[in-house]
Amino acid sequence: MFNWALAEWKTQYEAGGKPNAMALKKQFNAIRREQFPWSYEVTKCAVEGAFRDVAVAFKNFFEGRKAARRTGYPKFKSKKRSRQAFYLANDKFTVGDHWIDVPKLGRVNMAEKLRFAGKILSARISKTADWWFVSITVEMSDVVPENHCPPVGLDVGLNRLATLSDGRRYENQRPLRHLLKRLRRLNKELARRTKGGKNWQKTKSKLARLHYRIACLRADLLHKLTTEVAKTSGLVAVEDLHVKGLLQNRCLSRSFFDAALGTLLDLLESKVPRAGGTLVKVGRFYPSSQLCHCCGLRRADLTLKERIYLCTNPACGYTGDRDENASLNILQEALRLVGP
Repeated sequence: MFNWALAEWKTQYEAGGKPNAMALKKQFNAIRREQFPWSYEVTKCAVEGAFRDVAVAFKNFFEGRKAARRTGYPKFKSKKRSRQAFYLANDKFTVGDHWIDVPKLGRVNMAEKLRFAGKILSARISKTADWWFVSITVEMSDVVPENHCPPVGLDVGLNRLATLSDGRRYENQRPLRHLLKRLRRLNKELARRTKGGKNWQKTKSKLARLHYRIACLRADLLHKLTTEVAKTSGLVAVEDLHVKGLLQNRCLSRSFFDAALGTLLDLLESKVPRAGGTLVKVGRFYPSSQLCHCCGLRRADLTLKERIYLCTNPACGYTGDRDENASLNILQEALRLVGP
């Protein structure tokens, strides 16, 4: 359905028309019973959701062009390569305690019950690495709690994922590096198989499950870190990193991808305001690592190998962890930007 709608959209647009999802759906329903009788074997939400996806894809494409973002033109889907997923309207399914009723499929067990209370708007069932997931959209009241926790500065890096100004430290677990040897072995095994055979499918499933495990290990650490910081801090100060620029480093690009610093900052930007706190971003050119947080002396000759900051001011003489010193500088600069 997605491919039919995309092809028809392109044909009408090239002919000078202005296609939309509603008109395409009416056009499809007129020929559905004669040309696509098998589409009645599944719920109509799966068919209608395909037209919604095409409309959203073109909307993202045109908005990305206006905003000078690299948003690709919508592409045709494939049974073998594309992600399997379909949409459900809120009046077509029922959610209970550890179960969900799916149209024309029946009651399906869920590993966990719905954790949010509110109006259910829609759901999307998708497949990832041989597992099926349901993502349920719930409308909830926007109640922001009062947060009177102390402010904190946060410095991110590769040697240590996050260092807070109050002394808390979060190590970088590097899930990709630890499982890279197994990942390479499965990739070699997949390359030796006959494409499309049973053994090829088995190895492909193993590889997909391993990729999913790496993603889960990384997401688990980031979510736990950001949730704890958001709940225990009234003001969170971070650096406004240029993540895309950091990924251009050929020597450290894999480490930056493995650490997912951009995702860490995005989660903080989402969770801190919901917890009643304030997120302040310090300029990316602020020399937080070179300054001494006690006297303000700047060491422009500081190298990456120096993990202990030594203040060369005889009147100060501060000695401490480099990342902790940077987090204290980030906090002081954020408090200065916020003002009294």
